[in-house]
Amino acid sequence: MRQGETAPKGAWTGSPLGGVKAPAALILPDPATRFARTAARLQTLASGHAMAEWLSFMAHLAMAQHAACSAMGAIPDLPLAAVERAVGERVAPLAADAHPPEAVEAEPLGGVGADRRHPAWRDGLTALLDSADAAGGPAAARAVVASLRGRSPEAVEALADGFLGGGVDASDTGALLYVAAALQVYFTRRAASLPAPVLRLLPQRGLCPCCGSTPVAGVVTEAGRSPGARYLHCSLCSTAWNHVRAVCITCGGSRSLVLQGIEGDPGVVKAETCGECHTYAKMLYQGRDVGVDPFADDLASLGLDILVAEAGWSRHAPNPLLLVG
Repeated sequence: MRQGETAPKGAWTGSPLGGVKAPAALILPDPATRFARTAARLQTLASGHAMAEWLSFMAHLAMAQHAACSAMGAIPDLPLAAVERAVGERVAPLAADAHPPEAVEAEPLGGVGADRRHPAWRDGLTALLDSADAAGGPAAARAVVASLRGRSPEAVEALADGFLGGGVDASDTGALLYVAAALQVYFTRRAASLPAPVLRLLPQRGLCPCCGSTPVAGVVTEAGRSPGARYLHCSLCSTAWNHVRAVCITCGGSRSLVLQGIEGDPGVVKAETCGECHTYAKMLYQGRDVGVDPFADDLASLGLDILVAEAGWSRHAPNPLLLVG
């Protein structure tokens, strides 16, 4: 298998009788379990945590995302020809920053392969807002939900465009929590429907091969036939892809990487800092806790972010659900 090719599900390269067994290049998400698993992990991590109340709130949001997977309704698959064309051009088929609204009659930005955002994602947003209303919460949070409900479809689409394109207005950060959560559900469902055998890793190995977004964290595996492999997990569409270890996911440097952790903690989450580009990324170790979840454990380890930032490092990319911070 050449670098960047995807092994069939359940299959491994190399001799069936032994020898080197390379990890799969990428693993598409399972929308039926992705958000429920994150919710369960957040509830576990919340117990006795200094941020227990906030983690419980985020667990509720993750369960609402799980419900929104069904509420979002049918979304047409991206045509195979479009996926093949994008792969041939070495761009992400679901390029998030080239995903204009369905109503826009224009050539997709960013080149071939990028289709238009289906309006069904707003059904998922409505489901999230319904869940937020049912949960109650502080007056400020209720006001954010009410304001978002009062916006026109065009205004909501503009919020989504701003989030995906990196143009976030400070006054909209509260509303963007729900917009980002709905877009995670939408892109996770779209990524899950892509034809895995056709997909390839991007030339920029630190970007998601499905939507081109940055990872929320990396996980170093413990189980399976390739223990010790590192998978980066997309912050938007939940796809996981293999990335060699001891290489900075931001700049590709390898001369000055250091793993930083909080003294005395179990070592489940560490910050991989790069002295060449002065960024860091979170790495999670299944060998320390088999239940790690990149989306939940990233939120629960904000203390590590604060310490590393105070030491002068910049995070490689933000967590979409932490824009309000």
